[in-house]
Amino acid sequence: MTTGESAMDRRRFLRLGGAVAAVTAAGAPVLLASDRALAVELTGAVDQHGADTLLAMLRRLYPHASLGDVYYLNVVADLDSEAAENGETKTLLAEGVKTLDDAMGVPFKTLSDGYQVKVLKRIEGEPFFEKVRGKAVVSLYNQKLVWRQLGYEGASFPKGGYIRRGFDDLAWLPDPPASASPPAHG
Repeated sequence: MTTGESAMDRRRFLRLGGAVAAVTAAGAPVLLASDRALAVELTGAVDQHGADTLLAMLRRLYPHASLGDVYYLNVVADLDSEAAENGETKTLLAEGVKTLDDAMGVPFKTLSDGYQVKVLKRIEGEPFFEKVRGKAVVSLYNQKLVWRQLGYEGASFPKGGYIRRGFDDLAWLPDPPASASPPAHG
């Protein structure tokens, strides 16, 4: 192995370990994906428990089995960034997390899916709920990798629109009649 290769040597290991220790010592929350394959460092405006609770809330609000935690972690990071810049948002999120936890007397993130939905229906329309929902709509669905997971190809205008690009083709149905799709264009 040459010195130009990027192997994990002792020096690199110690440097990486030092960086992790510095982040831990600073007390900034780190949000881990459920499979622990990815972590997102937060500013600290939202504490660890709050970040974990927001992640559980987002998973319930916008459940997509095909999306991993990484996409939802980005939404929590966006909420945390906004809370770091805006004291009202920070207070709103902290109080909202407390409301979620107090709803059934146990932490929201430990509730079953059904009970989480029940709690969310109770607070639907409240400012906290609307803040998280509104941020998620933009932050979650504006990620190009989410588009790929959900089968959205992106804007059609640069590609000449949707006509003749499969929009009017019903071949994706199990057994569409021949009359359901237009004739092939030459």
